[in-house]
Amino acid sequence: MESRILKLQEGLTQPGEAALVLSDVNRFYLSGFASSAGAVFITRKAACLLVDFRYGEAAQRRVKDLDVVVFDNLSQQLCTLAKKYSVKKVFLESATISVKQANTLKKSFRTIDVKTVCDDTLDLLLSNMRMIKSRAEILKIKEAQRITEEAYLDILNFIRPGITEQDIALELEFSMRRRGAQRVAFDLITIAGKKTSLPHGVPGTSVVRAGDFVTMDIGAVYEGYHSDMTRTVAVSHVTDRQTEIYNLVLQAQRSALVKIKSGTTGKCIDQAARDVIEQAGYGQCYRHATGHGVGLLIHEEPRLSQGSNTILSSGMVVTVEPGIYLPGEFGVRIEDMVAVTKNGCTNLTGVSKELLIL
Repeated sequence: MESRILKLQEGLTQPGEAALVLSDVNRFYLSGFASSAGAVFITRKAACLLVDFRYGEAAQRRVKDLDVVVFDNLSQQLCTLAKKYSVKKVFLESATISVKQANTLKKSFRTIDVKTVCDDTLDLLLSNMRMIKSRAEILKIKEAQRITEEAYLDILNFIRPGITEQDIALELEFSMRRRGAQRVAFDLITIAGKKTSLPHGVPGTSVVRAGDFVTMDIGAVYEGYHSDMTRTVAVSHVTDRQTEIYNLVLQAQRSALVKIKSGTTGKCIDQAARDVIEQAGYGQCYRHATGHGVGLLIHEEPRLSQGSNTILSSGMVVTVEPGIYLPGEFGVRIEDMVAVTKNGCTNLTGVSKELLIL
């Protein structure tokens, strides 16, 4: 945590500047301590974690790299710290703070002649820091993925004609939690038949039938870090058309994977997948981005999309998930999660992508 705090302090370039971090995910990133409320207040020379009495004792035991301050009134405590450290300007997170909260803080800081800045300065600084994962972070993501894959391999023995989409989702969640997941990474997508043409279809009481594709977009959370994987499998048998579309999506995904390395843009990776699908005449059936960053959030920077000029760097963790969706018929998506390296990428997803007929 100390290196993260130092990096954020380096971003405070002028005397009297401070950063106020209120969002749950960024507080956890900087402190390693999870709580439903609180703040991290960082100046060029000091770093404090502010929590209320519910978390005071636990934070004092566990947090090593920040001074733990237990508050009764957050605004008053922040003003006290601002005066103590001669703060003149405080940067807020514009992406997550509510208008009400921002106005309350501005009013409080104004009483001690401290300016608040609610643009994207702090958001960008934190986002750029979080894009590059440490070895310890990648190990946690890999553990979340291990849990996900074991649950996936289990569910393959469960899927058969007659079970519902909800049955699959429930079994997957139970299996992940039993293996050590804190929770699922998002509302699991487990859809069958014609519903697989819905990129974000919601599992319901629809039953699996022979000849269906079943798409499972799944992930787990381990010590705050997420995993993300999609597999599409067939039940009992497949048609030539299903096989054709599946292999086309797999080709698109592999084309994107081989392009990934430090120095490549997100747009370039997206285009590599998109070219394969467009050249086969299915461009209008692939309308979402090719991938996104994964970490403390299931969707974070960088993006692998048509509009992304972000340059990939070693340590970034991204998904690669092209798909083809044929309304009224079926859809196919295949998703791996990879860590970017200097000369390529390390695929963190170990289960087969070959067309599987259960």
